[in-house]
Amino acid sequence: MNSAVAATVFLLVFPAELPDKTALASLILGTRYRPLYVFAGAAAAFAVHAVLAVAAGSLLGLAPRRWVDLIVGALFLLGACLLLRSRGETGEPGGLPPPDRASSVKIAVGSFGLIMVAEFGDITQIITANLAAKYHDPVAVIVGAVVALWAVAAVAILGGRGLVKVIPLMLIARLAAAVMAVLGVVNVVGAVTAS
Repeated sequence: MNSAVAATVFLLVFPAELPDKTALASLILGTRYRPLYVFAGAAAAFAVHAVLAVAAGSLLGLAPRRWVDLIVGALFLLGACLLLRSRGETGEPGGLPPPDRASSVKIAVGSFGLIMVAEFGDITQIITANLAAKYHDPVAVIVGAVVALWAVAAVAILGGRGLVKVIPLMLIARLAAAVMAVLGVVNVVGAVTAS
């Protein structure tokens, strides 16, 4: 493994992922659930995507974008509805669920599923595929991409947790639901109007 290639991949993927929808999803999940479980699910999904991007190379950029946008939009709209309707242990919208074993598995699996779907055809996946084709060092590209994606997820999740200390959780849940609804509508409209 060439460490210079891994570092290059990290430096290209990290800033591209920061403003991304999956970073926002990680932030939102991090405000609602236990950070470790959210990170476990998100980290697993990002690792799978990095491997897929490297394995498929630039072919992932040819995935049917319309269907990806439609599914991602529907998931964001569903997430917005769930954020507004759910009540955790506090009885408030956006409250944390009780920390039992089933909840931790559900949180990790749910985070994995959301990130898996949202990341398909994403710019960082396309960047990773292109870098794999350019450098012909799959291990270095996977390591650089995975570490960058994990770092963004950690920043988003921990940032979300820190946000709860300053802004009431109910307000964050409502703002997150509004952002998710807008993202959902944008994705669905983009998928429907794509020619």
